[in-house]
Amino acid sequence: MICTYHQYNTLSDSPHNSIFIQKKLKQCSQRAGSLKKLIPFYYFVIRHAIVEELAGLGATVHTCSRNEVDLNECLSEWRKKGLQVTGSVCDVSSRAEREKLISSASNRFNGKLNILINNVGTNKPKPTLEYTAQDFSFIMATNFESAYHLSQLAHPLLKASSAGSIVFVSSVCGVVSVRGGSIYGASKGAMNQLTKNLACKWAKDNIRTNCAAPCYIKTPLVQPYLDDENFFNAVISRTPMGRVGEPKEVSSLVAFQCLPATSYMTRQSICVDGGMTVNGFTFP
Repeated sequence: MICTYHQYNTLSDSPHNSIFIQKKLKQCSQRAGSLKKLIPFYYFVIRHAIVEELAGLGATVHTCSRNEVDLNECLSEWRKKGLQVTGSVCDVSSRAEREKLISSASNRFNGKLNILINNVGTNKPKPTLEYTAQDFSFIMATNFESAYHLSQLAHPLLKASSAGSIVFVSSVCGVVSVRGGSIYGASKGAMNQLTKNLACKWAKDNIRTNCAAPCYIKTPLVQPYLDDENFFNAVISRTPMGRVGEPKEVSSLVAFQCLPATSYMTRQSICVDGGMTVNGFTFP
């Protein structure tokens, strides 16, 4: 997501999307002004929730997705709701397309962005000994490299806004152990550490960096696991709140991390997990 103090951008859905949101925060923040956002998304449902969260606050949003059909369906739905959302086709797993995306965002928002939201992710759950070099390259490039590169590309635009904010959508898998996803966990752990590094290095440029780390959220990507009764019961037994999360519970945190209300908050990784990280993730 890229914003120019009250504009948001966010990447969309299927493996590799983006959304830009230009937003005027309503009464929730008199200082919010007008934000411009760019968000790389791999999780369609969470992306969808973030777009609606921000556009509902008055943002003008630009989103991107690698799937033109899905993108157009979403844009049509948002127009019917009266939300100011536009979009373009982009696969953020491609370095060239990432560069084109940031160039387009720069032109659209006059070289100034307030918010970049990195929300791209994929996984191939396997025992660690079964992973191949190709698996490693694919997961790390999609989950971590895309976010790293987009942050690099967006830095001049965020700096130019004099009030930049980056939000990484990571995972509790980068905080605690997860069965069958050692590369995924490593990629999200790297994202959590990048949050800290950029917060320190780019604070002088008036750029804040924070992270939202969800646990199991009700999305099509997660549903097949939740349909396994034994696995579902194991998850619930480890979750103090006794349920899985909703997409809205992630999007509301992401929006909060973008607001002027958090103008003195940086390098924070906040878990959206119903308390699961208290108990850990790897089941016997």
